Amino acid sequence: MMKIVILDANTLGDDLDLTVFNDLGEVDIYGFTSKDQVIDRIKDVNVIIANKVVLNESNLQYANNLQLICLTATGTNNVDKTYTNAHNIVVSNVVGYSTDSVAQHTFALLFYLYEKLSYYDKYVKSGAYVGDKIFTHFDKKYNELVGKTWGIIGLGTIGKKVATIAKCFGCKIIYYSTSGKNDNGEYERVELDNLLSSSDIISIHAPLNENTDNLIGYDEFVKMKDSAVILNLGRGRIINEADLTRALNEDLISGAGLDVLEHEPINKDNPLLSIQDSIKLLITPHIAWASVEARKRVVVEVKENIKSFQKGITRNVVTK
Repeated sequence: MMKIVILDANTLGDDLDLTVFNDLGEVDIYGFTSKDQVIDRIKDVNVIIANKVVLNESNLQYANNLQLICLTATGTNNVDKTYTNAHNIVVSNVVGYSTDSVAQHTFALLFYLYEKLSYYDKYVKSGAYVGDKIFTHFDKKYNELVGKTWGIIGLGTIGKKVATIAKCFGCKIIYYSTSGKNDNGEYERVELDNLLSSSDIISIHAPLNENTDNLIGYDEFVKMKDSAVILNLGRGRIINEADLTRALNEDLISGAGLDVLEHEPINKDNPLLSIQDSIKLLITPHIAWASVEARKRVVVEVKENIKSFQKGITRNVVTK
């Protein structure tokens, strides 16, 4: 019987049934595992299930029985693939589980900012609407999406889902390929400067790599419309956070919605925390992927990865 350990079950939430793994082997579940606890918890196991726990030579060298690492995420940067490849340890991830969830959250961020909803909610709840002279109040102006240009940075699976929805709202879709290799015949591909200057809404759905690290800085914000809203649902370091803070304070853009940050949880000295105006800036704590349905899909996918491994079938294996 395989020995399986789940190192950071809390990243999946306390509302999921993790006993589904019990029919695959002997399972130990830990809500959180610190750096100092990793070695003791993996040294006798055959399978590790983890999300963000760093697994490299410093701890994996003690896991003599380890055969498989299952990540409850798409990203695999926390695993040293050079080591796992050299020691015949299979690494698998989960893909496609969060497309609908992230696309939905993209629009949640947008509408909150685009229609100035924080202002109107506070206006009513403050009592200012009680006994007002007219039935409506629209001091903070907002626009329709129809006819607006939506620029997408990273037209992968999630980016294409966002494009489909935005098109239903009547938006013109343009996109920038961060790799330079994505050619989609349905939408217009443009260079980054063109996307920045033309777009009313910009959403980022790209991975963090050498092409996207600090892709959007102060010079890029200068090129954007002062009415534009930017949304980052890719990775935090794609946008320079100090430059975004400056751009918002200087009204170079209308607003920003972020679900990802350079450091997660957020550092207390992050300059973005100085902006308390929710009309300008909305930050959520990396939850776009985490709908109930998406998290359930993760568990199902990880179980299928383990079952496939037991049968000698390659499934969602990552080597790079």
